[in-house]
Amino acid sequence: MTWLATLLDAGEYIATLPKKEHAVPEWQAAMEALILVTESGGPTMFARIEVMRAMNRHHVLEFNPKGKEPHWGRRKLKRDQ
Repeated sequence: MTWLATLLDAGEYIATLPKKEHAVPEWQAAMEALILVTESGGPTMFARIEVMRAMNRHHVLEFNPKGKEPHWGRRKLKRDQ
């Protein structure tokens, strides 16, 4: 796991990626966001979002249709006993 604390860390991390990885659209978007933030002084949250999206692009979220069970129907009120 890589810790990126600053925009400079993120830029250096992207620069050290292999060419094949560097050409992935997610990393291209992350680089563009970093450039926009550093040159235009825009919100750093956009760059953070894009870098996180690129780093976690292989992670697949699993949908659990069951989810948490609702609390109603499990307990009886004292008056109903």
